[in-house]
Amino acid sequence: MLRTSAELRRTAPALIASIPVAIVFLAVLGIVLTAAGPNGLDLTDAQTSGWIAVLYGLPSVIALVLTIRYRQPLLVTGNVFAIIFFVSLGDRIGFAELAGASMLAGAIVFGASVLGLTGRMAGWIPAPIVHGLIAGAVMPFVVNVFTSLSTSHQGVRTPSGPPLMVAGALLAYLVSQRLFGPRLPPILPALLAGLLVAALTGQLGAFPTSFALPHLELLHPAFSWTASATATPVLVALLTVQSNIPSVIYLRSQGFDPPERVLNLVSGIGTVVGSLLGPIAVSLALPPALLTAGPGAGEPSLRYRSVYLPVAVGLLIALFASTASDLAVLVPPTLLLAMAGLALVGALVSALKEVAHGPLILGPVFSFAIALSDMTLFGLGPFFWSLVLGASISLLVEREGWRRLRADVSTLADRPG
Repeated sequence: MLRTSAELRRTAPALIASIPVAIVFLAVLGIVLTAAGPNGLDLTDAQTSGWIAVLYGLPSVIALVLTIRYRQPLLVTGNVFAIIFFVSLGDRIGFAELAGASMLAGAIVFGASVLGLTGRMAGWIPAPIVHGLIAGAVMPFVVNVFTSLSTSHQGVRTPSGPPLMVAGALLAYLVSQRLFGPRLPPILPALLAGLLVAALTGQLGAFPTSFALPHLELLHPAFSWTASATATPVLVALLTVQSNIPSVIYLRSQGFDPPERVLNLVSGIGTVVGSLLGPIAVSLALPPALLTAGPGAGEPSLRYRSVYLPVAVGLLIALFASTASDLAVLVPPTLLLAMAGLALVGALVSALKEVAHGPLILGPVFSFAIALSDMTLFGLGPFFWSLVLGASISLLVEREGWRRLRADVSTLADRPG
């Protein structure tokens, strides 16, 4: 009995550190529902439930297996930045084409891992350029939070319910930040406050009354030049430069020895397989790693246990994916969009910090601006040109910074993994 009690006390920091990650998993569901809705990919209920199941279920299973095998906090996720990216492209590229683009990205990452080229490949796509693109992709969602506070549209007065609902959520978000800081993800009180105001103003829909297993229908990924050129390079960058590589670096800084090549191989294979059910990018994620692998998770030898709670939440969401998709009927679309925007504030802040950090500045700023634009050349949209032109500008006028980044990446690539 005493031994069990002592073991629980030793495990408690790992479990406590993982609670914010589990809450963020739930918050990201709002982004997925936004992506699947009529303002995004306009999926059927069956497609939505299948997509939710693969986004949460597949990475959770992979994370559980890797964590048990290596006794390290290897929290693999469905990359949230990729989900944001899919939302941003929903009005231009179809669901099957996005799945084809993500499958191709997974194949490239897998091939690069087999050949040992992942680190060197990352040197071709400077991380600050990727962060500029991410900031540009995220910004419209954050801006939409404040657009939702409007009481009139084009001179016509709008109902007061939606602005009140979003205002309540925003106020709760800010108060939570002030009172609790990083101890409690502010998106949780924001959602609760938004739902409370929605209930008081009669904006809630019907509550789901039935449970069914998710509908897993194999998708036939479509491959097109436009989708592949627009989405695949960005997804490769998100899988490597933005996710796996910095996560591995952080794990090493905490005294762990993550199996880098295995992680990249699994990331590529998982992305390819998952794309048979919908667009996905399977990878490590740095923000959760800071919590699950950091000092706050307790003794290094027990930090792997911090992965178990997020994995359990991910598997439950996957199992109840059909019911989760019905939440789009319960929660007003305006609140879902506002929750997506508030959930992405942290991502926007992080990306803008990286853009301003250097050593590349001009290229990332142009990348940010282009990603925000409606620029289309030769049938290719702003995200493609955000990477290409942002990198080209840095290569042209910021060569010293480019060389420094390449040297850093080469040092990483030469390390065994």
